[in-house]
Amino acid sequence: MQRWNSTRQMKSAQALSVRFYHDHSYGYREPRKFTLPDYSPSQLENRTVNAPLLRYVDSLRTHGHRAARIDPLDLLQREEIAALDPTRYGLVDQGRKYNINGIVWTQPVGVDTETPVEWTLENITRHLRTVYVGRIAYEYMHSPSKTERLWFSHLLESEIASSEATDRNHKAKERIHGLLARSETFDQFLQLKFPNLKRYGLEGGESMLPALDALFCISARAGVEHIIIGMPHRGRLNLLTGLLEYPPRALFHKIKGNYEIPEQLGASGDVISHLVSSPSLTYEGAKQPVKVSLLPNPSHLEAISPVALGKTRAKQFSLLKTVSDPNDCFPGDKVMCVQLHGDASFTGQGVVMEGLGLSNLPHYTVGGSVHIVVNIGYTTPASGARSSLYCSDIGKMINAPVLHVNGDYPEDVARAVEVAFKYRNYFRKDVIIDLIVYRRWGHNELDEPAFTQPLMYEKIRSRRSVPSLYEEQLINENIITAESATSLRSSYKAFLNDELSEADSYVPKASMLEKQWNGIVWPATPEAVRNPDTGVDIQTLKDIGKASIYFPESFEIHSRLTRHVNNRLKAVESGRNIDWATAEALAFGSLMLEGHDVRISGQDVGRGTFSQRHAMLVDQRTEKVIVPLNSALESEGKLELANSSLSEMGILGFEYGVSWEKPNILPIWEAQFGDFFNGAQVIIDTFISSAETKWLKQSGIVMLLPHGLDGAGPEHSSSHFERFLQLSNDGFEFTKHSRDVNVHIVFPTTPAQYFHLLRRQMKRNFRKPLIVAGPKGLLRLPAASSLLEDMTPGTQFQSVLDDTSVAPEGVKRVVLLTGKLYYDLIKERADRQNVGSSIAFIRIEELSPFPFATLAKILSKYANASEVVWAQEEPRNQGAFPHVQERINAVLGHLEFRGRVGYRGRKEDSVPAPGVVKLYAEQQKKVIAAVFEDVY
Repeated sequence: MQRWNSTRQMKSAQALSVRFYHDHSYGYREPRKFTLPDYSPSQLENRTVNAPLLRYVDSLRTHGHRAARIDPLDLLQREEIAALDPTRYGLVDQGRKYNINGIVWTQPVGVDTETPVEWTLENITRHLRTVYVGRIAYEYMHSPSKTERLWFSHLLESEIASSEATDRNHKAKERIHGLLARSETFDQFLQLKFPNLKRYGLEGGESMLPALDALFCISARAGVEHIIIGMPHRGRLNLLTGLLEYPPRALFHKIKGNYEIPEQLGASGDVISHLVSSPSLTYEGAKQPVKVSLLPNPSHLEAISPVALGKTRAKQFSLLKTVSDPNDCFPGDKVMCVQLHGDASFTGQGVVMEGLGLSNLPHYTVGGSVHIVVNIGYTTPASGARSSLYCSDIGKMINAPVLHVNGDYPEDVARAVEVAFKYRNYFRKDVIIDLIVYRRWGHNELDEPAFTQPLMYEKIRSRRSVPSLYEEQLINENIITAESATSLRSSYKAFLNDELSEADSYVPKASMLEKQWNGIVWPATPEAVRNPDTGVDIQTLKDIGKASIYFPESFEIHSRLTRHVNNRLKAVESGRNIDWATAEALAFGSLMLEGHDVRISGQDVGRGTFSQRHAMLVDQRTEKVIVPLNSALESEGKLELANSSLSEMGILGFEYGVSWEKPNILPIWEAQFGDFFNGAQVIIDTFISSAETKWLKQSGIVMLLPHGLDGAGPEHSSSHFERFLQLSNDGFEFTKHSRDVNVHIVFPTTPAQYFHLLRRQMKRNFRKPLIVAGPKGLLRLPAASSLLEDMTPGTQFQSVLDDTSVAPEGVKRVVLLTGKLYYDLIKERADRQNVGSSIAFIRIEELSPFPFATLAKILSKYANASEVVWAQEEPRNQGAFPHVQERINAVLGHLEFRGRVGYRGRKEDSVPAPGVVKLYAEQQKKVIAAVFEDVY
């Protein structure tokens, strides 16, 4: 029986462990170690002797939050918590003394724990209810980590016992009051001067400002140098003008309908609730100022959160290159991510779960984020908004501790923030502050909330504001006087009036090319180099190719990879048959030698979805991982292979955030299949396609989207690149010059073209998102291979590839197309000898910007052609045709061609491809046959 129990316990322990590769490749960061002393033998004995007391104490820690006074409106339905009654544990004598050593903590960690400490039951109850059933409610007992539970118990109970942090000094209280009073004055000023403005003010939730101020202060004192903030619209203007030094005159200038950015840059800007600021704030006791960057955000709630994570991670890794020993620099040491949320969106938006899921992954962790949920609970009552007790319960998926705090008490709010930061800084994990407040005006200032929440708003309208309540408290404590409080508000109102008078003369400035972006140019300027020489010396390419499959003799690769290694060696030595994966490795390696980092992220990217990449190798005996390019190339740049969780929106947002921080990195997100980007559409619509126009934010993000109809069914056939084409701002009229478009959308058909595209991302002196309809069936197709000489100096990406196998004067039909269909058609042409010389296939490799001049130059050679058609395998309403039709006709008009472009391909459909293989084959056969019909 004893053996069975031991076996069961062992299996239980194994079930809690995590299996992992021994992946210490570049980007992997060893988690910071943390330890607390275990219970001493005497403590363990006492816990056994006083087991009923132990159960009672743990019940207060576990269930105290359910009875805590955390709702400023007192609308939470609180039931009697039986678990908090000591009599349930046989504890009935309030005067009886108990040895609390090892049960209740009255001393900080490290203080002598062997001396018995005796308290009466009454004292124990009073003490623990002060800690756990007050205006801050703690949830941490759900953590499976005994160390984390002990840490919280020690900190909370010993600090209350020693009265530490219970009283703030006069100066700190005056600062809190100043923030609250100025915030309220600001909202009242806007309401008076701009009564029809939707400002999403902070009224009712003013405690958010002292919360953030306390967080910035304690972070700066702990050595944090950079704080990255992602937040929605609620209270954003208060934060900008109240803490982040955003000039009110700039805000008023924008409110009056003017540009917040220099008009001559050609950008269109964004609404006031998306404005940004990045000041350096100085706090007493900190060795240096802390840089706080509030990121621009879209109106899609929570979409900014993964972007903030990616930017934080990239900034941290920039610091890694400045330290002598990377092992001395842990994620979170110098950079911290702060995410503000709304209660409804924190529960309802799936990207929150995706971001939390990244928090402890070795290639994504930022060393712990501080989440502040501004819990305003209005739009939908909790009973209809979530299935959990608290909006913060989603955080329990990663066992994050939660601190619920009553927003009516700013000092308690500051205290909760300080505890949260101490946890984050010690364990380097995410922590959640549930700041429970309310909205005084409903969803916005023009709303009538009593339509749906009459009782709540009857209570709200009858109560005094948080700033006035705190002001009265400080007057009663003789911290401030009524006169000084009135003077503070009056002087701030006068300041705002002065700023308003300067609004019309305010001249916006642009700061998008400073610091790490110095040397990058604005894409619309003449200095922008659009298609540089991206070739590389052939011997360097050969060296990179060999390095890309390097592994030590003691390293045992999978037997089936021997062929992969030999084929690559043979290809780079001969300079022939360079496939897609090899061309990619050559691009990566050459950029690394030039000092650029490369980060490719997505599901199973190390191996590649189609087992084509093998940029990481796994030892078959030990599962140790190596990245050959990092091991064999003596390069400043590094390759980070981030095999991701099964997330699209979170991961793409993360990589996009990386691209905002580091123009010197090639950031790639690869979808397992092209249509997987669907789950990240919000990131594409609101960041990738429009951030430059709205916020002057450049990005070199690359999206690799495997595409191609091959009989696999409706899903995973198409990358729906027509959606990206629709988002392109490329023009429709013929032009001889390259356009400055928002996104580059390409469908390369050779490995050399792909090689040049990747290098072009970094070799250009500006940054643009690159959308690649990538290969599937072409990955190993011999016809779709390249020569090394196609990648040598003097070569570059070609937006249009002419048909060099036919004489132009004999061509009767010119077929324009893109993608893998080309290889099916040239094979068919070879089989149809009677039409072989009368039809030409011209590949348009770059669809945005559309290559008007290049296409016109090539088409002008086919003077005897009687027709020009577009061929594609995608349905007519999908693929490239809806985008290229009018643009091709513009080219034909410029050439005075007498016809318009025709169409050969599938008819309109609601799906990209059929799910019946037989039907797919019939359709594909008809598409190919239609291209060759009546060509004589």
